[in-house]
Amino acid sequence: MEDAWVFFKDKPSQTSFMAAPSTMLSQRALDRRIRYSVALDFKDVPAEAAYISQIKNTAGITVKAKSKWLNALHIQGTQTDINKILNLNFVGKIEFANKSLNASGKNRKQEKTAQKLNKLNATNFNYGNTANQIQMLKGDVLHENNFSGQGMQIAIIDAGFPNVDKFDAFKRIRDNNQILGGYDFVNRSANFYTGSSHGMSVLSTIAGYLDNQFVGTAPDAKFYLFISEDDTRETPLEESLWVEAAEKADSLGVDVINTSLGYTTFDNPNYNYVYADMDGKTTFISRGAEIAFSRGMIVVNSAGNEGIAPWHYISAPADAASVLSIGAVNATGVIASFSSYGPTFDNRVKPDVCAQGAGVYIINSLGAIATSNGTSFSSPVLTGVIACLWQAFPSKTNAEIIQMVKESAHLYANPTAQEGYGIPNFETVFDLLNLEESEEILEVVAYPNPAITELKFKFPNQVTAMELVVFDVLGKNLHSENITKLNPVTDISNLAQGLYFVQLKFDHKIKTIKIIKN
Repeated sequence: MEDAWVFFKDKPSQTSFMAAPSTMLSQRALDRRIRYSVALDFKDVPAEAAYISQIKNTAGITVKAKSKWLNALHIQGTQTDINKILNLNFVGKIEFANKSLNASGKNRKQEKTAQKLNKLNATNFNYGNTANQIQMLKGDVLHENNFSGQGMQIAIIDAGFPNVDKFDAFKRIRDNNQILGGYDFVNRSANFYTGSSHGMSVLSTIAGYLDNQFVGTAPDAKFYLFISEDDTRETPLEESLWVEAAEKADSLGVDVINTSLGYTTFDNPNYNYVYADMDGKTTFISRGAEIAFSRGMIVVNSAGNEGIAPWHYISAPADAASVLSIGAVNATGVIASFSSYGPTFDNRVKPDVCAQGAGVYIINSLGAIATSNGTSFSSPVLTGVIACLWQAFPSKTNAEIIQMVKESAHLYANPTAQEGYGIPNFETVFDLLNLEESEEILEVVAYPNPAITELKFKFPNQVTAMELVVFDVLGKNLHSENITKLNPVTDISNLAQGLYFVQLKFDHKIKTIKIIKN
């Protein structure tokens, strides 16, 4: 049996779906699109149901997953049966997971990976706290300013979440109804409190809370828990299930996705990737991750644990250009030897930034505080701080937030192959954005200038009304009125041509603007 993706040519129902956006996305998702000016498009429309049915009814073919973003199905069957699907007029192309079976496929060198990215190497620890992993990023500054994730939604896409419904470390988020839902895509089950404890430990670094002992990086955020990884095997299907989960997260209006998974080699070596595939454009999961970003979300992903393994490099989807890929450092900020190297095959900086992932505090499979190693944990540690920052500055786009995080990192001027831009400083970003907002508050724009009959004003942030006075060049008060944000216009048609001064008073501030009347 072979794994393959079948891509459709079109979506005949596009017009009807686009006319009814709520059939595709939740109101929260639609609100996010409006906030960040992300237009609905072809990718948001579900794959054509009739096409899916026809593929399902094709002899010898099993449909395992579907993607509206990529307009594709993940199927299994013999090479012969799969190739017959090309005869269907709505099928655009087929991509086999075994690249040598594709029309342009070539036999390539295959490499074995020494470990799976999501493998836990936890050591029980009787006592500990998460201060260092938070303070290293200056996440504590955000918490001190009351930004701890309130109102933010984070999707964790991982291998399982057993005992999140039982362990004391998650009692706080259970009691506060911060777990909004989830789904097990591997078993097609509504029960997501199952599978590998890896996802539970990942969640703990963001959401865990034990009074005076353990605090996650965004303890007041809300969460969706999605299982896409089958911890018992490594197959291309897991990539497709991840894309399904990301599409679900988008439709629900999620803000940030964390994934502590990565794909390089598989149980069937015919499906293995090589370094040349780490270009952000080749793997199915990386293509899906790029679309996730294009919908307005921030996607944070572990870089990989292959630094001293034969593979050596980052994995997919950490190679995707728009994904924020996270390397691991120890408690003193020194790069961990296991942290995967960049750059991408096309020579882009990866990983992007680093966080503590060696000797990092987690909740282990027994529900106890322990230390563990892996970019699996540096990624969520940083994800939580990202969510807190975005909470503080919700008008910023995903691209703006990510860029500022990169620019704040200690190696931004001289990135390295293993550390990328280094350890970001969220206090620096927070202060810069605060300064920017305070400057915006003083910004009043009058237009058009020169003007003929009326003058309009762009109001500062959080200002709803201003007192307006017009003076001539001799300082004589010619006109005064109150203008509001709902009607930010004043009539100047009775003024003679010449230079005037408009004084605006608001929030105990005064701003004076020169205008020319034509």
